Parts: sequence; structure tokens; C-alpha cells
Amino acid sequence: MIKNFLVINCTGKNNDSLALKFNNKFIIENIPKKINKNEQLVNNILAFLKKNKAELNKEFSVIVNQGPGSFSSIRVSISVAIGIKISMKTKLFGYSNKQMNELSLENIEFLIDKNKLENKLIKPIYIS
Repeated sequence: MIKNFLVINCTGKNNDSLALKFNNKFIIENIPKKINKNEQLVNNILAFLKKNKAELNKEFSVIVNQGPGSFSSIRVSISVAIGIKISMKTKLFGYSNKQMNELSLENIEFLIDKNKLENKLIKPIYIS
């Protein structure tokens, strides 16, 4: 069962955000629209974790939105998620916009409970 997780919901659309569940708290933060948002994703994640006093470790899972969306945004999101998985020994899961139209704790927990998260292979869906 996934108890603690970081959600990277960055597809290049207007609703790019990060979410965090740990210590029975769930926090969502929108990522401000910037020209270099993709370049700042790691810094945004680090600031988000620091602000909420969370430290990633092997007890965490990373859940990343696989699209559809912008090629660059999805590529960066998945790359960062894989980097976190490797460096912090977290588990990595993916979902698509079709599975969850709104980022919420209830929607994520539904995907977890129904084993709908992809954990074998990240399959990005790009739009042009």
C-alpha cells in the first residue's frame, strides 16, 4: 500500500502542480507559469518539500502524470521522477490525464486502491 507519495503533475498545461501526502496530510501546490518552468522543476520540488518539512526516502512513492501534454514538460517530469527513484530508492508510478481529471487525494487513492497506477513502464503520451 502506498502511504506517502509525491505527485508530479506537469504536462505543460495550465494546471501544473505538485502534491504531497505524508504524516496523514495532503498538500497541493500549483507551479507558477514561467517561461523556464521545465528548467525549474527540480528547484520547485525541493522548495515544496522544504516548505512542507518533508524528506523523500524509500518509504515514499513518486507518482508522475504521463500525459497527454507537452513533449518537453512530460519528458522533464518523467526524467526528474526517475532521478528521484534512483537517488532516493523510492517507488515510481505513472498515470494519465484520462484516469484522473482533477488532482485530489480521493482520485489518487482511488487509482492506488484499484491498482490503476502504471509501475512497470512509464508510457508518456505526447500531443503536438
